[in-house]
Amino acid sequence: MKAIRRFTVRPVLPEPLRPLSDLARNLRWSWHAETRDLFQSVDPERWASSGGDPIKLLGSVRPARLAELAEDRRFLRRLTAVADDLHDYVTGPRWYQAQSAELPAAVAYFSPEFGITAALPQYSGGLGILAGDHLKAASDLGVPLIGVGLLYRHGYFRQTLSREGWQQEHYPVLDPNELPVVLLEDEDGTPAQVSLALPGGKRLHARIWLAQVGRVPLLMLDSDVEENDLGERGVTDRLYGGGSEHRLLQEMLLGIGGVRAVRTYCRLTGHPAPEVFHTNEGHAGFLGLERIAELCDEGLDFDAALEAVRAGTVFTTHTPVPAGIDRFDRELVARHFGPGAELPRIEVERVLRLGMETYPGGEPNLFNMAVMGLRLAQRANGVSLLHGHVSREMFSGLWPGFDPDEVPITSVTNGVHAPTWVAPEVLRLGARQIGAQRAEDALTVGGSERWDSVADIPDQDIWELRRSLREQLVDEVRERLRASWRQRGAGAAELGWIDQVLDPDVLTIGFARRVPSYKRLTLMLRDRDRLMDLLLHPERPIQIVVAGKAHPADDGGKRLVQELVRFADDPRVRHRIVFLPDYGMAMAQKLYPGCDIWLNNPLRPLEACGTSGMKAALNGCLNLSVLDGWWDEWFQPDFGWAIPTADGESTDTDRRDDLEAAALYDLLEQRITPRFYERGGSGLPDRWIEMVRQTLTHLGPKVLAGRMVREYVERLYAPAAHAHRALNVDAARELAEWKARVRGAWHGVTVDHVETSATTATAELGTTLTLRVRVALGDLSPEDVEVQAVSGRVDAEDRITDATAVPLKPVGGPDMEGRWSYEGPLSLDRTGPYGYTVRILPDHRLQASHAELGLVAVPAEDVVEGAGVLLR
Repeated sequence: MKAIRRFTVRPVLPEPLRPLSDLARNLRWSWHAETRDLFQSVDPERWASSGGDPIKLLGSVRPARLAELAEDRRFLRRLTAVADDLHDYVTGPRWYQAQSAELPAAVAYFSPEFGITAALPQYSGGLGILAGDHLKAASDLGVPLIGVGLLYRHGYFRQTLSREGWQQEHYPVLDPNELPVVLLEDEDGTPAQVSLALPGGKRLHARIWLAQVGRVPLLMLDSDVEENDLGERGVTDRLYGGGSEHRLLQEMLLGIGGVRAVRTYCRLTGHPAPEVFHTNEGHAGFLGLERIAELCDEGLDFDAALEAVRAGTVFTTHTPVPAGIDRFDRELVARHFGPGAELPRIEVERVLRLGMETYPGGEPNLFNMAVMGLRLAQRANGVSLLHGHVSREMFSGLWPGFDPDEVPITSVTNGVHAPTWVAPEVLRLGARQIGAQRAEDALTVGGSERWDSVADIPDQDIWELRRSLREQLVDEVRERLRASWRQRGAGAAELGWIDQVLDPDVLTIGFARRVPSYKRLTLMLRDRDRLMDLLLHPERPIQIVVAGKAHPADDGGKRLVQELVRFADDPRVRHRIVFLPDYGMAMAQKLYPGCDIWLNNPLRPLEACGTSGMKAALNGCLNLSVLDGWWDEWFQPDFGWAIPTADGESTDTDRRDDLEAAALYDLLEQRITPRFYERGGSGLPDRWIEMVRQTLTHLGPKVLAGRMVREYVERLYAPAAHAHRALNVDAARELAEWKARVRGAWHGVTVDHVETSATTATAELGTTLTLRVRVALGDLSPEDVEVQAVSGRVDAEDRITDATAVPLKPVGGPDMEGRWSYEGPLSLDRTGPYGYTVRILPDHRLQASHAELGLVAVPAEDVVEGAGVLLR
């Protein structure tokens, strides 16, 4: 019989065990080994069957067992110690509190998904895992962050396979009362709510659930409330589900509703109001509009409010391709804003102008969330050095007249939260080497360039650890594979072969990620005969563990999954290659430590960062990857291998895949497998162990989320907070009026004459020339601009490369024709073809970059004919 109503019955813990409830509700347990060990000791069997979820565990433990533990003095001593440790962790000073700089009182961090733990399945892939690691690292460092997201009642889909290997999706219903979250309540005890106005006089209401991530509160908005009609209740049904309007409503709720939720949380708890708002990808971009509306209500006009909001906003882009960005029809956005809808005080045209693709190559009828994010943020970044370069190229249309290198998008390379992703056995080895506290500090705060203590770990210990982790992975794979085949309809009698799947002494390769086409799940199948030879080699075999989900709407991705599954089903190789369905955090935490090689073969440069290889590296796994994302930045032969790319313009896709697959097979056959199986005088693979050691010593400190968050604090949050404070009401009005005046007068700004003291087309290194320039400024004055000399080497087309910009000084004017004279030195500090140009840029003390307005004046060709190239 089917129940007509469902309740969640919470356990009543005996008084001595009450701290268990607090420990279960703070998600620090997901990365704190002592807390997890404590919960496991409550009931090891139920801990395993609950999937390591303390909430489920406490809901299933027998009352008799709880009564027994309440009398167990040894258990109560452990409970007190762990509870005291959590209290010290959330209240004591940490790295952030020890900084002398004026840092933000609080930072609000918005993301459409957060991967904190498998017990809170609100993530689909890398973006969410990165956001979760960001919150955890901020907590470890003491950064006063407030996370903001949505609570999806179905999360992302669960993946199974049909008998034929076709991906099937399932959407289990998540009851928030069974998750490690609590409702935020108003002063009167009723659930706190936010609401948005919808067209036609309707409203979208949402409750606020709170997940405590160590020191960091994570606010999650949930529209499945009785006050909503059926359609509105479904707004937060699925992560990345539904059509355009559904996605737009999700993003309005995240951005606009998210700001309102932050204001409510700060009002109810006394938490400092955020000075900086960080948008993790474009989905939350509407948060800037809500903050503009707040300031307009306080008396600012739109332009001044826009400047004030931009000053304190940071925007992070994660996509290297335009197709990865959410874009909406202009009419759809217009319908949801203005009179009779949301933010009625702001003209719809002002809203639209922020997101329209009004630049060469753009589609002027589309509203682009990343474009809005960039226009609403004074500071922006990509997520690796290479991705920063790709982003500057991709968005250069927003800054016409500037070379891509000058587009104001920097980069902060992603990192991963080591305590979440490093196997307990690896942590114990580190603690044994340098002590538990130093090991914890090294993995959370970071700050050192090298982990030199790894050099003192004996080869034997490293090799035994690697084999033990591989053996654990083999057991995990067999268990998951058996469950998958049972779901596919196989009977127990058919599955005896699974006991022979994988071997703890064979070189193990991992490949696990989402399955869009550019990540090339099936590149390894390009030459199946060569792959079979590698898998079945009599002396140097390899084995491969593969996992990954295709988006439910991506049939191409599903076909790739099926192709891989069918190959792995072949009785000749199924003991050497497996596909595990339903890739998620719980699987990943077993997979990374157990692999010897982490494979990544995307089409370069389409991987923004790709953090899975970082997690593997922290466990002593070596990377085998295309030079893309973070690997392009930090690859060294000591750490792993680079798959050569065949990315010449004349190479078609098929040819490129053939060439890169062949290079992959060559590396495995000729360099990787010989090194793994080759034994030195001690009977150990000395050269392999040395690569593991080098990976931990040199890569380990780089790939930490602690390093990443410290960079955000120092390079983006602190300057944003400083700019936010500087842009008070008067300063915001001043900056807005100045920008309007400069835009209106820029047509009158020209470079009229340029000359140098050079008398010949050659000069000696170290020579300093004098550059003289006459410029017209129209209705502007020298205080409004900076006149620059830009010089450097020139290429065959006379384009300046590796440019240096030096400001020139006004020396006279205005003359009878209203022109101003500027002068300055030009130092010839490089040999070879060398050239210069002159340009005029808007200049104001409150700008973050000279490129901010996208305005530049350069000489007409006839002004500097023959003078732009100094040396050949």
